[in-house]
Amino acid sequence: MSVVIHHNPDCGTSRNVLAIIKASGVEPVVIPYLDTGWTRGQLLGLFAAAGLTPRSALRVKRSPAEALGLLDPDVGDEALLAAMLEHPILVNRPIVCTPKGVRLCRPSEAVLDLLDHLPPGPLTKEDGSLLIDAEGNRVA
Repeated sequence: MSVVIHHNPDCGTSRNVLAIIKASGVEPVVIPYLDTGWTRGQLLGLFAAAGLTPRSALRVKRSPAEALGLLDPDVGDEALLAAMLEHPILVNRPIVCTPKGVRLCRPSEAVLDLLDHLPPGPLTKEDGSLLIDAEGNRVA
């Protein structure tokens, strides 16, 4: 199974998702989008595949969104996209692509629906919350 994760290593949710993917036996393609940036076509494609709009994909917490005036509901998609291209941190993460679909994996357990096989349990997130029990059953 081919898996791509648009990853921010400073984000706990992104680290959890990457760990879940690896625990399932898949070595994903990791795209460090803060380093590589985005292209307009890439964002539009990811958003369309994941059923997102630029507004719904906008990272508000711990991002410059408020300082840039992007929280005003009158700011349109084109302005949001332009800001995301200039400031990659504005795109919420992690976005995961697999043959089963594309999804913004917040909360991190959303990635489980995109995997062919659940990771063996028990599996917990960084905060200690259980995702998969010792019998391999999904808890979250």
